[in-house]
Amino acid sequence: MKRGFGSDNHSGVSPEVLEALAKANSDHALAYGDDEYTRRLEGLFKETFGEQARVYLVFNGTGANVLCIDAMCRSHEAVVCAETAHINVDECGAPQRVVGCRLLTVETPDGKLTPDLVRTRLHGFGFEHHSQPKAISISQPTELGTLYTKEEIKALADLAHSHKMYLHVDGARLANAAVALGCSFKEMTTDLGVDALSFGGTKNGLLMGESCVLLNPCLWERDRSGANSQTDDMKYRRKQMTQLASKMRFMAAQMEVYLEVKESKGQKVKELWRRNAEHSNRMAQLLCSELQTLCHSATLPLKIMYPVQVNSVFAQLPREVWRRLQERYFFYDWDEEKDVVRWMCSFDTTEQDIYDFIHALRDEIHKFKI
Repeated sequence: MKRGFGSDNHSGVSPEVLEALAKANSDHALAYGDDEYTRRLEGLFKETFGEQARVYLVFNGTGANVLCIDAMCRSHEAVVCAETAHINVDECGAPQRVVGCRLLTVETPDGKLTPDLVRTRLHGFGFEHHSQPKAISISQPTELGTLYTKEEIKALADLAHSHKMYLHVDGARLANAAVALGCSFKEMTTDLGVDALSFGGTKNGLLMGESCVLLNPCLWERDRSGANSQTDDMKYRRKQMTQLASKMRFMAAQMEVYLEVKESKGQKVKELWRRNAEHSNRMAQLLCSELQTLCHSATLPLKIMYPVQVNSVFAQLPREVWRRLQERYFFYDWDEEKDVVRWMCSFDTTEQDIYDFIHALRDEIHKFKI
């Protein structure tokens, strides 16, 4: 497949990750997470997110989101989320089928929830005929590439907690958000009152595997009756959801090299997650800049739809142009009715990739004018 801008899932695997996998493959290890790699990773997650953090490795992002929702909600409860949220649009009803809960969606102009928008769904508490709102779920960054500020996340956490609800963050691209905001993962989650986090890496250089991270001890200590217990029932629920990996060390080894801080010649080297995310964000900025230059010189009716804050660019342009461009590059038409397309940059996107793409777009613009 030609290198392109369809998705950061299309990219390969960071060499450091492949090296870590090879090392983990050198001997035998106990299965189902009873191995040294997983134990080390559990400690690393505590260093990253705080001592109360509990991590549960899963196969994919849907598994992470559903397991987080299952920790927060019961079948008679509901999750408030943006209409564009991944859990609503791209998970084939998995939360509803597996957890049995309801999603209360909210239309937003930019993919972001606000306290005022959420309040429109906070009613019917105690009324047995209505699903009970129990969690708010946001994506950071959103599916439209927009970012919540730390203050905005804190406001949503405070709102949730004031109603005895939880706040969940879908962090499939959390690394890109952290780089853009110039903060640590902990400063953007635990310190702001986030209760549950879906932490991803596949879009940023990992081979496979995501994680459900519970930051509120009430979630992993909470049994089905709603009471608190010292028994961690999350491990059983992960198993029931078919998300327990037998050779978990290979998932843990990837995440370990992704998060750890290394030293080279006495100097600390940036974490892999940060290096990869900085690069993909920078490539999106370059793409945006080149598009704006092309637009100005070619007088093409092209509009950047949302602020380019992470590694995605959403653009509106004539259908004849983007349809022909799709014959040369794979990318998604995000909103065909409005002629909005999405272009994603990855950790392995090069400047030459950008320039080649812009050259192809320029060709199609020329044909459009003819």
